[in-house]
Parts: sequence; C-alpha cells; structure tokens
Amino acid sequence: MIKTANHVNNIIVPYAMTQNETAMTYATTNPYTGELVKTFPDATDTEITQAIEDANKAFLSWKKTSFAERAKIMQQAANLLRRDIDAYAKLLTLEMGKVTAEAKAEVELSADIFEYYAKKAEQLLAPEKLPVADLAEGDAVLVHDPVGVLLAVEPWNFPYYQVARIIAPQLSAGNTMLLKHAGIVPQCAAACEKLMLDAGLPKGAFKNLYAAHSQTELIINHPLVRGVALTGSEAAGAMIASLAGKALKKSTLELGGADAFVVLADADLEKTVKWGVFGRHWNGGQVCVSSKRMIVDEKIYDEFLTRYTAGVADLQAGDPFDSATTLAPLSSQSAADDLKDLIRQAVAYGATATEVGPKVPDQGAFVQPTILTDVHDDNPARYWEFFGPVSMLFRAKDEKDAVRIANDSPFGLGGSVFTSNPRHGAEVAQEISTGMVFVNHPTMVKADLPFGGIRNSGYGRELLGLGIKEFINHKLIDVVDIDAPF
Repeated sequence: MIKTANHVNNIIVPYAMTQNETAMTYATTNPYTGELVKTFPDATDTEITQAIEDANKAFLSWKKTSFAERAKIMQQAANLLRRDIDAYAKLLTLEMGKVTAEAKAEVELSADIFEYYAKKAEQLLAPEKLPVADLAEGDAVLVHDPVGVLLAVEPWNFPYYQVARIIAPQLSAGNTMLLKHAGIVPQCAAACEKLMLDAGLPKGAFKNLYAAHSQTELIINHPLVRGVALTGSEAAGAMIASLAGKALKKSTLELGGADAFVVLADADLEKTVKWGVFGRHWNGGQVCVSSKRMIVDEKIYDEFLTRYTAGVADLQAGDPFDSATTLAPLSSQSAADDLKDLIRQAVAYGATATEVGPKVPDQGAFVQPTILTDVHDDNPARYWEFFGPVSMLFRAKDEKDAVRIANDSPFGLGGSVFTSNPRHGAEVAQEISTGMVFVNHPTMVKADLPFGGIRNSGYGRELLGLGIKEFINHKLIDVVDIDAPF
C-alpha cells in the first residue's frame, strides 16, 4: 500500500555536487517550467565523418605537443570554469534542473579535474624503465603513447563533470575526442566544446556532435576511431560494448548503481541520518553513486527510520534557481513518470511505499520523496535502480546480514559503512563487493580519487593514473645489443 507521512525536523542537510538517456532530438526543456527553450538539429553523416577526419588530423600534431603545452590548456580550462562559474552553473539548472549550489559545485569539481591533469599528466605517463631479470635482456623501457580519436558518450545528470572526467585525462595524454552528449543538455555540450577552444585547444581536437543514437555505430566503426567511453544506462552500455567489441576497439563503461548505505549498530545516528538524507537526495537523487539502499542493523532500525523520515521531510522542493530549494525536480517529465511507474511496480510486488514530506509542487518534473520498506527477497524491486528521490530501507539481523544484503545486487559501483569505530568500518568495507566504499561518508567524488565499478556497473576506471592510462598504448622499447646467435 502507499502511505503518506509528514514530519518536520531541523536536521541540517549538507550539500555538495557530483545518469540515463533520453530520446533525440537535442533540445533544451526547462524541467521546472516545462518550457521548450531551444532545439538543435541532429548532425548529418557527412558532418560526423568530417569531424572524425578533423579529429584525426588534429591528433597527428597534438600527440607531438609537449606535456607542458597541453598542461597550459588544461589549466586555462580550469581557470575559465572558475571565472565564469555562474554562467556555466546557470546552464546546468536550466537544462536538467540542478539546484544552484550543486551546479556551482559541479563546475568547481570539473575545474579541479582539469587542474589535476595539468599538474600530474606528465608524471603519470612518464616512461618506466623495467628491471631486466634473468629472462630478459637489453635496456627495456615502457612508454605510454596516445592511440588517436576517442568517442565519449555522456549522460545528462552531471553534464560538465562527466565530460571533464574523460576529456581532461585523454586530451592530456595526447588523444583527441568526440562528444555525443545526452539529448536534453545540448547547450551544456556546446559549452564544453567552446570551453576547450577558448582554453587554446587546437580546432578539431575536441568536437561536440549532436549525433543520433543510430549514428553511434557509424562513429565506432570508423577506422580512425580507436575507442569509446560511455557513462549511462545498462542498456546503453551493452549496446556500446557490443559495437566496440565487433569493431575490435576498447571500451570503458560506467553504468548504474544501487549503492548500499550500511548502518552498523554503533553508528552515530544524528550524523548518519544527515549523510543518509544528503547521500540519497543530492542532484534530486539522480546519481549513480547515490545511497539507494539503506541497510540498517535491526537494533537501531526503527529509530533510524523515524529520524530519516523526518530528515527527508525537511527537504524543500521548488524552483532550482531559488537558493532555498534543496530538492530539485527530475531532469524531465518522462524521467519522473518512469520513476513513479517503478514505485507502483515495487508496491505491486509487495513493498510498502511511504510518501514523505509536504506535497511537491504540481509544476515541474517532481516526484514525491518516497521510502520503500518491506522489500522482501522475492521482490524484484530490490535489484532495481531508482533514479530519483526514492529510498529502499532494509532491516539487517546483524553485521553479517548487512554485508549479505549489500552484496545481493547486480550492481557494484559504490557504497558506504557507518560506525563509531572507523577501523572496524574499514574491515566491513573490505567485505563489500564494489568499486568504491567509504566509511562514515556516503560518497567522495574528487579529482584525485578513482571512479568505477564492477558487474552491471561497468568496467574500467576514470581519474588518476588509472583513468589516463585506459586509452593508451603501453609500448615496450627494448634496446638489445648482443652478439648474433650465428
């Protein structure tokens, strides 16, 4: 059944910044007002082919550009983002509804990523002299060369951060890039291209393409394209991986997640609840590493549920341009309708859905914050990703059971453990099977931390040296000068 609960509590919800796809055409539609602001025509096959050829031409010189010169451009991109943070943030709020404070935080994070690679790329890709063992001879060095033109397929939920996460390292490495962004953020996509041109990147080295889904195969199959990176849905990932595999080209995938938020019996509930409310509802709950599954020790489950419900009820839904708003609309009306349908399905399978807080505005793509309980082992909803303000709460018998529930998921992206004993929290984190686990924090998205998951959450890593080396030819040069055998 669906119940409603209205509670008010002065719990402070901290804010911070940092997936899915929509059908083309490329269009800006304000998710709060529903206004269609601007449309953009899809690229033609001829335009796409020309962009690929231009990117390859740029690559032939860009790969020979010094790290120092590349670093200047990456740093300038960071400087421009910080200088014009208000304008960049406004586009995020206009196109996908991100509240202003979170929009500015995303711009700043993107700047941090460009700056990180401006400072670190040369060091991360420095030649490595290999120790010659008994089975090898000569002077062996491993060098890290760029491979050429890459395609980035990116989602709408973090329109700058997701792009920065792939282009900053790959451009720094000497590759060139094509961008196929989500259809609902075309102006953010264009802003990314203009940013890099204004920063001094050679023309053609990074190109935004308003490519239709049907043209993705054309791009991947082109002989000058060497690889593809996607952030998006499982379905999109399966399609891209299949196309890349058939074309014998490397792919990296960052897909969905249903991160576990494990609360042990000794957790500080006041702090844990605040992080839980934030961890589930930042960016309107539209985050792959959002805390979607709250797994709470039964000793404190009832108290956690009461406090958490009150914290969620304290969120303020409204105009994302209003500084008082702490709960954004979803990115589109279709996203909101899909999420409501998932909630109905979960209830049909036996879950209890409790709507929380004051009624959200009738205007805008809002979904009433909802807490799902009684999601039993036979309910398929426990394995779904709810992309919006929907929390699933699970009662764990003990710590061992909490870990079991956490690992009972097709996803494996992030997760967290809350406890008053951080050392033990790290031991529990070791038992959770995901790409990232945080102790006493729902997720930490930073320029100097790696990002990626396992199982249905994808493969490959972004950021740090792991990210910059994903599309690199790790070439052995071995100088052997010994007498010939004959």
